[in-house]
Amino acid sequence: MDAVTLFVLAVLFLALVTIFAGVKSVPQGREWTVERFGRFTRVLKPGLNLIVPYFDRIGRKLSVMEEVLPIPSQVVITRDNATVTSDAIAFYQVVDAAKAAYEVANLQAAITNLCLTNARTVIGAMDLDEVLSKRDEINQRLLSVVDNATSPWGVKVTRIEIKDLSPPLDITEAMARQMKAERYRRAEVTQADGEKQGAILRAEGAKQSAILQAEGRKEAAFRDAEARERLAQAEAKATQMVSDAVEAGSTNALNYFLGQKYVDAFAQLATGPNQKFVILPMESAGLLGSIAGIAELTKEAISQQIAHAATPTATRAAAGTAMAPRAGSVPAAGTTPPPAGPGRPAGT
Repeated sequence: MDAVTLFVLAVLFLALVTIFAGVKSVPQGREWTVERFGRFTRVLKPGLNLIVPYFDRIGRKLSVMEEVLPIPSQVVITRDNATVTSDAIAFYQVVDAAKAAYEVANLQAAITNLCLTNARTVIGAMDLDEVLSKRDEINQRLLSVVDNATSPWGVKVTRIEIKDLSPPLDITEAMARQMKAERYRRAEVTQADGEKQGAILRAEGAKQSAILQAEGRKEAAFRDAEARERLAQAEAKATQMVSDAVEAGSTNALNYFLGQKYVDAFAQLATGPNQKFVILPMESAGLLGSIAGIAELTKEAISQQIAHAATPTATRAAAGTAMAPRAGSVPAAGTTPPPAGPGRPAGT
């Protein structure tokens, strides 16, 4: 192999090396910095990029994806001198590769220390109860402070989350006792409220029942009074009719009225709860006479109807005959009938 061939092969090899040295392929989610003679010149984006061989070189290879950074636990003293063990987790993303590569020496360590120191500041300004109940507020305050501090480094802190807040064991036990007492108190209050509502409902029901009963008694009293009024009117009308009949010279209606009262009195006497015997007075014959008078009134009414159907004249004659006293008629109430003759029963 002569010198010319060797020279050509060397040139070809050098050309291939130069081509490979000047062509760079950056993967997705990454950004590379380019340095020329040790000085930053530009940033290579994802894809195929060309640089000057032998003069340019790749400086830093950075990830522009969102990354997770765990924050170690630490003991923090609250404003009321209680100790709390806390740990957190941070999410950040590189938005400027040049600043992230050349503005800070160790990006993750810097973010970690910022989170630790600011967590002590934020938690130390709060009481223990606030620390345990306002975790979201702590997260927001930490995020605001750390994001502003890391902005000159070309980094965007997206989230900071407190994972755990652990007070000492004695404080935890005291909190458990307090929570138990509070729950007992709430249970008693709830039970008392339930009993109160039940008593109110029962009282309201009794009130409505009393109102309805009073209205029922009022209505019943009104109905009873109305019935007594109608009965009194009927008795007054009957008494007036009897009085008119007596004035007209007829005693049959009076006998009927007195007999009805007599029968009603005996019916009430017979149905009495303490009555074992019923003693008839000597005037009971008057009662029998009254009953006979009722029968006589019925006969007279029938004969008047028959006579009226025949002729008006005959009707008036029959009426005059019926109104005249006849032998063997029923005596008036309160009088003693004549003694019975032989073979004749009493009261006929």
